[in-house]
Amino acid sequence: MNAGVRAAATRSNLLRLRRSLAQVERGALLLHRRRQSLVEALFELIRPALASQREVEERAQAAYRALLEALAVDGADALRAAGWPTREVNLDLVAGDVVGIRGVELESKIRLVRSVAARGLAMGTGDALLVAAAEQFEQLLELLLDVAPEEDFMRKLGRALNHVSRLVNTLERRVAPSLEGEVRAMRQVLDEREREDHLRLRRRVRR
Repeated sequence: MNAGVRAAATRSNLLRLRRSLAQVERGALLLHRRRQSLVEALFELIRPALASQREVEERAQAAYRALLEALAVDGADALRAAGWPTREVNLDLVAGDVVGIRGVELESKIRLVRSVAARGLAMGTGDALLVAAAEQFEQLLELLLDVAPEEDFMRKLGRALNHVSRLVNTLERRVAPSLEGEVRAMRQVLDEREREDHLRLRRRVRR
């Protein structure tokens, strides 16, 4: 038997290999379409994500500047006292979907910035920097929570795109070439048998 043929060289096995090869080619085509839809969805999210990232960086820089200023004026003990008591932040999430990738989204934009009265602290006239720093970090947290679902979708899209790309490469570079090689080898064996049968038949006719 030919070394490239792993199954018995029969016409039924040849048909089976050809059907398997056709299925692999159809699967690769579907995966190409899936990969294209994932790429398009990812690019739709990239531009707003980049804008959000710049906004987060600017907000973080402003918040830490305000924190350093408050720390320099009021001291660490005052900042530590202003952070108590802690509070719970409850989020209402709804299921989201981007080209079949499931995630969650905020049901409504969350508001975390509090007034001075809502903080439950007796603020003096010299505590303006401390209040400003607290508001800056509350605004930063609002923004982070707002962009978190988008970032989560992007990570999931990236993982799905990587997985689909690996599958496409496996089908096109390993599975399909292997099946094509088996088809060629089996076709060669069957052709050789057919030629031998013709030769035997001709010899019998001559006799």
